Amino acid sequence: MKPLLLIIAYLAAVTLPLVLSWLLGGPPRPFRQELASGLGILAFSMILMEFVLSGRFKSISNGIGMDVTMRFHQIMARTALVFALLHPFLYQGTPSGGQRPWDPTRQLTIATDFFALSTGIAAFLLLPSLLLLAIGRTQLDYKYETWRLIHGIGALLIALLLLHHTVYAGRYGSQPAMTWVWLAMTGIAVGSLLYVYLIVPLVDRARAWRVTSVTQLTPKQWEVTVTPDGHRGLDYKAGQFVWLNIGHNSFSMKENPFSICSAPAAGPEISFMIKELGDFTRTIAQLDSGTVAYLDGPYGNLSVDGRTEPGVALIAGGVGLAPLLGILRQMRLTGDPREVKLIYGNRVVDQIAYRDEMGAQDVFYVLSEPPETWHGETGFIDAALLNRVFSEKEFSEWIFVMCGPAIMMDIVEDHLIERGTPSHRILSERFDYD
Repeated sequence: MKPLLLIIAYLAAVTLPLVLSWLLGGPPRPFRQELASGLGILAFSMILMEFVLSGRFKSISNGIGMDVTMRFHQIMARTALVFALLHPFLYQGTPSGGQRPWDPTRQLTIATDFFALSTGIAAFLLLPSLLLLAIGRTQLDYKYETWRLIHGIGALLIALLLLHHTVYAGRYGSQPAMTWVWLAMTGIAVGSLLYVYLIVPLVDRARAWRVTSVTQLTPKQWEVTVTPDGHRGLDYKAGQFVWLNIGHNSFSMKENPFSICSAPAAGPEISFMIKELGDFTRTIAQLDSGTVAYLDGPYGNLSVDGRTEPGVALIAGGVGLAPLLGILRQMRLTGDPREVKLIYGNRVVDQIAYRDEMGAQDVFYVLSEPPETWHGETGFIDAALLNRVFSEKEFSEWIFVMCGPAIMMDIVEDHLIERGTPSHRILSERFDYD
């Protein structure tokens, strides 16, 4: 029920300004002009709600998964862009008016005050630019921290420009009740931004961590372990992730999401399995013991705690093993009686991490480029492999937890649904989208 309640809350928040504008009324206008106003109102309210969707609120992300909220964030941003781009072109007639902001009869269609229009024009140009930069971030190949700063400042600027434009150039926005509604919604949006960039770092500053070990697992994969510095640590569930900041102050933009591969039952130390991919991860080997670290979390709902299914299927691709290893370790440490099977896919044998710890019983190693001496599974994690590993009863009764490349998870999810696995027994987390 939680996802449904969150959807209802989102729809209520987004449509509130539209409903109030309709209730406040005014002399009727041609349909296209009312539609133009309605799309503009919806676009602005959706843009303001984008701040909340991306605000790392645990009550939201831990209930349905941060990957789901971020995907929803992306879809709604693109929908708002369409509404915003259509908004000015639906107006008809020549701009009319008189004394700003409104003429006494409230028949104004478009403001004649260029200053009131200019902020809307600026937002009109900035919004598609911001979305294109976000969509093409990987192709543009600039630092994640740079993109994050540009994205945050750009979104804040758009919100402020639209607030001015809505209040001073809109037909409904300058009415006192609507002005207060827009001010309140903008305040909540800006507050979400301040929460992430100011409040959370202030709290984290008093809960520092220290690097205790850096261990090479494979040629390009490392295990980094941190321990709490003067506090009891972090309450988390196996399978969750945190935003990790190592070697910088708590207000630094240089933080990245990493899944926890350790188990809560193992003690306060927390370990991460990190693959060399970007600017930060390529420097893992240079970390010194005692380096300060900050953790923001935990986030995510990739957890089997409290589940009643008789078995747990773990399906990992590459570094996607990290959260599933945390689950496996927790189950072993707590004597969890449920059956468990792990499928772990990689390209070559040198990429297999934690092989000695995981063992061979009920663990299925898959290589797409195996050596001649390889005796395990070959190829990719696909429908045929799943059919060999799991029985009909396991498909219908077990819980399936997966993390890895998007194409792998698409294939696995589609096959599980085809084999009759209920959707509520399929858990996955994604962090890369188109």
